[in-house]
Parts: sequence; C-alpha cells; structure tokens
Amino acid sequence: VQLVESGGGLVQAGGSLRLSCAISGFAGVDYAIGWFRQAPGKEREGISCINSVDSSTYVADSVKDRFTIFSNSAQNTVYLQMNNLKPDDTATYYCAAATCWPNYVDAMDVWGPGTLVNVSS
Repeated sequence: VQLVESGGGLVQAGGSLRLSCAISGFAGVDYAIGWFRQAPGKEREGISCINSVDSSTYVADSVKDRFTIFSNSAQNTVYLQMNNLKPDDTATYYCAAATCWPNYVDAMDVWGPGTLVNVSS
C-alpha cells in the first residue's frame, strides 16, 4: 500500500489549495483515508477522513466550513479542498490509512510523505 500527497505550496491568507492523496494497493477492499496536519512545535491533528464503502466523511470543527474532503474512486485519489486559508493552517499535511468515524479520525500505520502548506498573512 502506498500513499503520496501533492498540491501543497505557498498561498496568501484567504486563498485556496487542493491537496491530493494518490492511493495504490487498496484494490478490491474497503478502506478509509484520513488527512492529518502537523505544524512546527504542535501536536499532529486529524482534520478529515472519508470511507470508501459509502463516502461518509468527518471534518474537524477547526476547519469545518472551509475544508472539504472528497474522492475519485476511478482515479484512486482522495482530495482535500481548502478554502479561505489562514496563517494558522500552515503545516505539513499528510494522508494516511485510517479508521473514519462520524466525529473522529484515527490513523493506521500507512502514511504518505507529506506536503507542506504555507499560508502567508
């Protein structure tokens, strides 16, 4: 199983980015993918997840109304659309195999290398 993130970069506050998580190795099985972020000096935060079986999702309160998770099963990709970005959103963003609950995401032991998002004020 392999996960690879892309789409990070430098953006001004108020701008948008779409992160992608390319997935391989899950063919024929149900899975969940979570998005996590970690800023320097801060704990890792689980911010969103999606279940492949029914596309149910979870989005953390800290980013609700600004971030949206969705998937394209044909392309084996999970996306995180981030709008109205704030400097506090600056972090390395990771996708990971996960357990996705209606109000929580828990990472399993498969992670992508991460993509850096830098939001300038």
